[in-house]
Amino acid sequence: MSRDIRECDLVVIGAGLAGSAAALFAAKRGLSVVQAGGTGAIAYTSGYFDILGAVPPRGPDGGIHLVENPFQGRDELLASYPGHPYRLTSPGLIKASLAEWMDFLANRGLPYVAETETNVVAPSPAGTLKHTYALPDTMWPFVRLLKERPACLLVDFHGLNGFSARQVAANLLPLWPGLRAERIHFPGNAGGEVFPENAARSLELPNHRETLAEAVRPLLGDATCLGLPALLGMNGCGAVRADLEERLGVTVFEIPTMPPSVPGIRLREAVENGLPELGVELYSQQMIRLERMESSGLEFVIHGQSMERRVRCRGAILASGRFLGGGLASTQTEVRETIFDLPVAQPEDRSGWHRLDYFDPRGHPVHQSGIEVDERFRPLGAGGKPVCPTLFAAGSILAHQDWMRMKCGAGVALATALGAVESAVAELGTVSAGSATVTAG
Repeated sequence: MSRDIRECDLVVIGAGLAGSAAALFAAKRGLSVVQAGGTGAIAYTSGYFDILGAVPPRGPDGGIHLVENPFQGRDELLASYPGHPYRLTSPGLIKASLAEWMDFLANRGLPYVAETETNVVAPSPAGTLKHTYALPDTMWPFVRLLKERPACLLVDFHGLNGFSARQVAANLLPLWPGLRAERIHFPGNAGGEVFPENAARSLELPNHRETLAEAVRPLLGDATCLGLPALLGMNGCGAVRADLEERLGVTVFEIPTMPPSVPGIRLREAVENGLPELGVELYSQQMIRLERMESSGLEFVIHGQSMERRVRCRGAILASGRFLGGGLASTQTEVRETIFDLPVAQPEDRSGWHRLDYFDPRGHPVHQSGIEVDERFRPLGAGGKPVCPTLFAAGSILAHQDWMRMKCGAGVALATALGAVESAVAELGTVSAGSATVTAG
């Protein structure tokens, strides 16, 4: 390993939504940032941003309450789940974090759309409906069209796994009688499997879009809109959609596919390309381990197959996620935090991880496992005090929230990332020491 040590203000551990947002927010506030971790979890998103879509019941006989206004619904959520990380935020902080993140994505050619205060109804890859807050611009027409219910054609492709236009239409027909479904060959692929990422990149070529338009045009009939699986380009997807609309003379919209999905890969590429342009030193898909933690700072080693880099920082934000992101790991007896070996709030023993009924509307206790933090997002040790004055945490690794069941994943990730960064700025100061490389003595 090189004896060179990289020095910076802040290390962000994790490159999912919370980690990427924390790196963005910190860089824009003048801190020098090194970020390390896998971005794979982003590719598993639908592309939707959930703020708060549902409040699970406290008892086994209650039902899940769907939330229309996620910002007002926060109070209802906290009344039932007072330990939820939203207790450390405010509606204003949630809105500010979302606006800053969406502005970053729009500048990367990936605009999002939302109502001001309310959730909207959007389709899953199977055609069931869910409450969510913000959608990619390429998916937003569905929100209006579901209300208007015009004649509409849904199209999928031979060889595309994990998406069926017929299934989507069947699930939506009770609400939208004017739907029809057709299956065609993808341009340039007469047989075999259609891989979503390759298909999306191929539709960035005008001749492939013309071939697609020629195949769809005879099938339109009286349809005034066209729904396609989310494959309309990897870069400049809005321009791809607009071009198809011009060629066909109908409104075109995307429907999410099963993960890993093109909308998730678009997000990942926006992060991997956009953050370094803001000065973030990003070590994507690399592991990180703690070497030293003191009140004066922390030291890590970032390592992968072909590199090792020692990094010394004034502060750190832990945003490593839960099990999928690698922030938490389970043994036969307990759930552990993988970087700092922090205490994890969890059921007393493994028998309490899951309820007897798999479909219990309350969810399962293990899905609310995570680390405890104080009001400044600093992880707490066994004695209930912060383990380090300049270590902060954000995102799904925080305890007392089941983001999948509560439909609050993006809101928790973004709002706690901004809260953690603001606490870090208050602790470290707003004047960056800058990034530097020194030689270890």
